[in-house]
Amino acid sequence: MSSPFFSVVICSIDAWKFAQASTRYDTLLADFPHEIIGIHDAQSLAEGYNRGLARAQGDLLVFSHDDILILDSAFADKLASRMQHYDLLGFAGTTRCVYPFWIAAGWPHLRGAVAHLVRDFPQRLCFNLYGAPEWPVADGIEAVDGLCMIVRREAAEAVGFDAHTFDGWHLYDLDFSFALFRAGYRLGVCCDIPLIHASSGNFDAAYTRYAERFSQKYAPCMQPGLTPKRSPEAAPAHFSGTKALLAHWNETTLRRADLALQRRLTRRPSAPQPKAAA
Repeated sequence: MSSPFFSVVICSIDAWKFAQASTRYDTLLADFPHEIIGIHDAQSLAEGYNRGLARAQGDLLVFSHDDILILDSAFADKLASRMQHYDLLGFAGTTRCVYPFWIAAGWPHLRGAVAHLVRDFPQRLCFNLYGAPEWPVADGIEAVDGLCMIVRREAAEAVGFDAHTFDGWHLYDLDFSFALFRAGYRLGVCCDIPLIHASSGNFDAAYTRYAERFSQKYAPCMQPGLTPKRSPEAAPAHFSGTKALLAHWNETTLRRADLALQRRLTRRPSAPQPKAAA
């Protein structure tokens, strides 16, 4: 089998971030034919990614934020192998998309792990384990976070990004991945590829507006009466740098942490003890 051609699409208005991200992808994909496509005047992420998709020549498309750092030198080899069996791979997501926010599904539906920079402490990393009951790839995924999405070309072209409904910077990713799932494509979440995301989301008034649009679009398949559950993300771990992070990002540690979270989140509160008689 010939090596796949990777097309990396990055929407960025920051020249320095784009240069850093491009250099890192060039290193990660050095053994594979690839191209880096920069969209620097996107009207929205959906609109920008659609333009990138139209320009892309690759078999596998990587839609990436400009502020992530992938720390796995085997990144390309893993994706080339796994994308023979999946149509989309992400790094955090849910097996149950019932809200306009993937993490709201809560345990036991969340999958993946992502490290984030800690504001005001650049050498400190916050590691969020969402769920890793399967290793190295979680299956049965319905929607993923858009920090980095790897998609087979034919799947991306079949669905595309809904730039009409999501004409801003929110929920383009949930819509795109959930649309793929509903169209019968296979989604997965990689748990074994360490990466750092410099931002952790912005849930402002604009987000609420697009959440309402998402709910309206998918109202027929939403499950009413459900409420968000507690999430493993409520108890993140902190590391002093990438060396410490990588020392803990392995199957044994993450599986043990996942089991511990399961026990904590399923533990029933103890019944109140009767007070002693005066």
